[in-house]
Amino acid sequence: PIRLTDPPHRSASPVTISEPTLDPDTSRNESTVPARRSFDPERLGLGLLLLAGALLVVVGTGIVTGVLATLALALTLGTVVALIGAAILGGPEVRRKIAPYGLLKPGMLWLALFYLAPLVTLLRNSLSTLPSRFAVKADFDWNFGNYSTAFTDFGGQFQRGFGYAAVATVLTILLGYPLAYVIAFRGGKYRGLLLGLIIIPFFTSYLIRTIAWQSLLADTGPIPNVLNDLGFRPILNALGIMDGDKILNTPAAVIGGLTYNFLPFMALPIYVSLEKINLTLVDAAKDLYSGSVRAFFKVIFPLSLPGVFAGTLLTFIPASGDFVNQQYLGNPNTSVIGQSIQNQFLVQNNLPVASAMSFVLMMIITVFVIIYSRFFGTDDLA
Repeated sequence: PIRLTDPPHRSASPVTISEPTLDPDTSRNESTVPARRSFDPERLGLGLLLLAGALLVVVGTGIVTGVLATLALALTLGTVVALIGAAILGGPEVRRKIAPYGLLKPGMLWLALFYLAPLVTLLRNSLSTLPSRFAVKADFDWNFGNYSTAFTDFGGQFQRGFGYAAVATVLTILLGYPLAYVIAFRGGKYRGLLLGLIIIPFFTSYLIRTIAWQSLLADTGPIPNVLNDLGFRPILNALGIMDGDKILNTPAAVIGGLTYNFLPFMALPIYVSLEKINLTLVDAAKDLYSGSVRAFFKVIFPLSLPGVFAGTLLTFIPASGDFVNQQYLGNPNTSVIGQSIQNQFLVQNNLPVASAMSFVLMMIITVFVIIYSRFFGTDDLA
């Protein structure tokens, strides 16, 4: 083998590497030059989506009219054309990033025109003043007094509306949960039939179902007669459910109508949550010495809470503003906020106060939903 050694007369010296020097004629170093920003299709898609929605809201609320409204609609159409053009000319990567905004655009424009625009109009009307009772258009003048009128003059209707809706929601949970439980775990081959029986009431109009309850609860109807024959009248009178021999035109009748009409909205979401539960978890709980009752409260009920949450929202929100049940099953002393809003809109022609009442109702429900969702959580609703 050949062994290489340094020559004896040459001493080893450390190797030094000098830093590169910049050319004095060069005004800036290449490392300090900022990178050029590339085209971001996601920002373009989001910007065009928001711009088109804002233009439709402006046109739908009547803030701009005439030539300006025509120009706003032309710009809205231009945003659609610009989005399509960017997708065509940008290549596959741009189309991949911009496609979600293109798919969102029809639905978002629909919501902007038919939800946000009416909502903004309602807010403007709630801050307006009606020159006279027979005036058609209210004058926008930031009149916050309409909100104080909504609370002071219709506070009882708000309380009854939310109170009836809350009681009806609790009753639908008590009735709907066992119903959904039996169908999910004991339905077997009849599960589809039982679900169909829950959905069958939807084949009939909401109004017709309520009028049918009016006939059932009438003074000479079958339900009061059966209760009187069974001797339940003294107990029901003591509980405040019956008023003498009457059930119709009482708060109990209104709550009963709400419970019946919204029961499917509670039972079906709970069934969906129960149907997804893996029963091996229950078997595992029993192997760890949990009884059936404890396994239910430790395993099944917590896993079904997303269904209870969804059913509560689907029941409480529409029941809070419902007035059909009160109109046909209640009396003037059981008037609720939904009926008062209808009266202010269609009978009294008091658009500002009616708009303020509607906006207050929506805000209260929104606050309730936010608090309720943070308490239960919404991660497993899908």
